[in-house]
Parts: sequence; structure tokens; C-alpha cells
Amino acid sequence: MINEIKQEAQGRMTKTIEALGHAFAKIRTGRAHPSILDGVMVSYYGSDTPLRQVANVTVEDSRTLALTVFDRSMIQAVEKAIMTSDLGLNPATAGTTIRVPMPALTEETRKGFTKQARQEAEQARVSVRNIRRDALAQLKDLLKEKEISEDEERRAQDEIQKLTDKYVAEVDKALEAKETDLMAV
Repeated sequence: MINEIKQEAQGRMTKTIEALGHAFAKIRTGRAHPSILDGVMVSYYGSDTPLRQVANVTVEDSRTLALTVFDRSMIQAVEKAIMTSDLGLNPATAGTTIRVPMPALTEETRKGFTKQARQEAEQARVSVRNIRRDALAQLKDLLKEKEISEDEERRAQDEIQKLTDKYVAEVDKALEAKETDLMAV
């Protein structure tokens, strides 16, 4: 019973770290990376569709993404979707290829992205702590129903706290790496 609670908590904490990685991927650095466009939705015949399903996104050089749209009639819609996204990108169409140059980051935008990364990391920390709270509540219920002893509960609490500390440290490490990446010129 205790092992199930710990495994569930660990699984949820792992998912939180993965979600943080996806959130960090959407924060733009100075370099071109296809995951920057992951959140862009294109109006594809009346329904919103992820950009990856209507175009192939590749890195042309360190500062340029190249998109090859599968359906030529969708080029304008893809270009509009990129422009209206909150990424601050201006695509340029050249025939069947859309090129998306990454503007150089100013000091001010770097600080803004760093602040955004810190907010995402704090949300991940809060999520990990909420998972800990839920696991500890489950342990208290087991103790109340006399399914485990107080010693077992105390030991399990310590293990869950160690798990929480481990995942919070992972969040901090990921944030530090992202900040280093953002501040590199």
C-alpha cells in the first residue's frame, strides 16, 4: 500500500518534470529549434490543427527555421498563424518554403524570457509540493484506518520528502540550464 502511494507520487512528479521541459522548449532562445513552433495552431479547413500536422519544420541554419507546407493552399494560413502567435516571429514566404528567421535577443528580451522560465519552474515546484501533500494525506488516511503503524507512516513520510527534494532539485537544475542557455550570446 505504501509502495503504491510512493510509486504514484514518483510517476506524477516525473510527469511534472516532463511538462516543465515542454514549457522550457517553448521559451525562445537565440537559436532556431523546431520545438519553438510546437504551440502554434493553424486554421486548417475550419479547425485548429497543430503546425506540425500541416508542415514539416526543419532547421536551416542556427538562426532560421524552414517550413515546407504539405498543402500549398495552406501557405498563407501557416504564415498568418506564425505571425499571430505570441512568439514575435516574422515568416517570409519563398515559393513553397516559409523561412522563419529568429531575431537576435536583446538584453531586455533575454531577461523577460528568464523571468518566464523562472515562473514555469516555480509552477513545477508547486506542482511537486502538491503531489507530496496528496501522498501524505493518503498516508494519514491509512494511519487513521489502522492499516499502517505510526512508524511505517513516519518512514514513508521521510521517503516521500526525499523524493520531493530530489524532484525540486531537478527543477532547479533544469532552470539553471535554461537560464544559462538564455543568457548566452
